[in-house]
Amino acid sequence: MTIALTKVAYTTAATAKGGRAGHVTSADGVIDLDLAQPGSFSGAPKANPETLFAAGYSACFQGALANRAKTKGVDTSESTVTAEVSFGPSEDGGVGLAVELKVNIPGVEPDLARELVELAHQFCPYSKATKGNIDVTLTIV
Repeated sequence: MTIALTKVAYTTAATAKGGRAGHVTSADGVIDLDLAQPGSFSGAPKANPETLFAAGYSACFQGALANRAKTKGVDTSESTVTAEVSFGPSEDGGVGLAVELKVNIPGVEPDLARELVELAHQFCPYSKATKGNIDVTLTIV
């Protein structure tokens, strides 16, 4: 089941050329990166699609966490979210992704932290997009 937008609040674009060993630019010019295969370190380290996905997912989830925590009167301004993205062979014979979201919410009791993380996972657009498609593990650290 897809969830349709009721209103478009923001649209952006990025263009890649050359795949995993190519180059990617965003329409606004903020991203303008050479890419490399994961683990390639000839010269300076370079981003890869998993790096970019991890950055986007962690930032989006952290925003969702702050949003949901605010509804409960909880300050999560010192929280961090690390998205650990794994890439490898999948059961269908192709390749796939898995994500572990490691969430740290200083000063918040573990039960409340778990509740907030679950609420954020239900609210986060990245979590909605990956639901039922890849394994996403939520870890409170």
